[in-house]
Amino acid sequence: MISVCIIGKNESKVIEHCLKSIKPYGYEIIYTDTGSTDNTKDIAAKYTDKIYDYEWCNDFSAARNFCCSKASSPFILVLDCDEYIETLEKEHLEKLISTHTESIGRIKRINPYIRNGETFEMQEHINRIFPNELYRYSGTIHEQIVPVSSEITENTYIAPVTIRHTGYDGSPEALKEKAMRNISLLLEELNTNGKNPYILYQLGKSYYMLQDYETACTYFSEGLCFDLDPALEYVQDMVESYGYALINSKRAEEALSFENIYNEFANNADFIFLMGLIYMNNGMFDNAIQEFKKATDTPNYKMKGVNSFIAYYNIGVIYECLNHKSEAIHYYTLSKKYGYHPAMKRLGIINGV
Repeated sequence: MISVCIIGKNESKVIEHCLKSIKPYGYEIIYTDTGSTDNTKDIAAKYTDKIYDYEWCNDFSAARNFCCSKASSPFILVLDCDEYIETLEKEHLEKLISTHTESIGRIKRINPYIRNGETFEMQEHINRIFPNELYRYSGTIHEQIVPVSSEITENTYIAPVTIRHTGYDGSPEALKEKAMRNISLLLEELNTNGKNPYILYQLGKSYYMLQDYETACTYFSEGLCFDLDPALEYVQDMVESYGYALINSKRAEEALSFENIYNEFANNADFIFLMGLIYMNNGMFDNAIQEFKKATDTPNYKMKGVNSFIAYYNIGVIYECLNHKSEAIHYYTLSKKYGYHPAMKRLGIINGV
């Protein structure tokens, strides 16, 4: 019923973990190689005999569509080499597919990464399962699944699949190289096809990865000039990333304008937490505490900790700065219960340990 389609190049460090995670489900694996010079294909051959070469042409969609064309199953699950299946409820998934024969399945992806010695974890839902005859990929980079015909109504459903993505957990040099490659392809697409809010968003994210926050702000701001649906995950992430970029650019005062869009985006803890940071960076401590507390009562989140230990920690920081020692200890202790090391460190300093 399902073919798992993967493209890659020089992925010998990660591809085995990916393929090994697929094997228990018995699905057909299609691997398309875009020019490996290491032993990636040898590793892939341990798990599938459906290995194809594709000459790279700076177009991710073209490579993915070629890969999907080699599948013998009617439905496709797309993975990258630096992703692996964490959970997949096979019976439930196949039942959903059989009742959503023209729809796209959205799977959960968890993105762990380390920055400045601190571990973060983001989660998102992404379109990855689709009927092969009805959809294809479009876009040279950060490609998206689109219908092959205007007569197809694009609907989605949540699939019972969780994958873990390790691509953001590389060395600074590798992340910089990846960001620069992405920027080059995104700018080419922008010049070819004109301004598109999704491409502007991805450009902002790429510059954010390079810690060029000023340029990131420029692209996020431009992307948000379009009439966008606040319910779309990428729109929510663009707003939140813009807020963080403003803070990192020492433009927190400008970020106070987010009060004007509060009602549209405050349905998840991530935006509420961001508002807490915006108030905190503007010295509006009562407002910040109020938002951080509200975040802890909000179940929906993308960044792990924004509705628990990181929110508690920031409240502790505010109270410590205001010299309210007992309140600071209380909130640091709440954060410590989650094993959050910065909170443990602050408690040790306050208690003279």
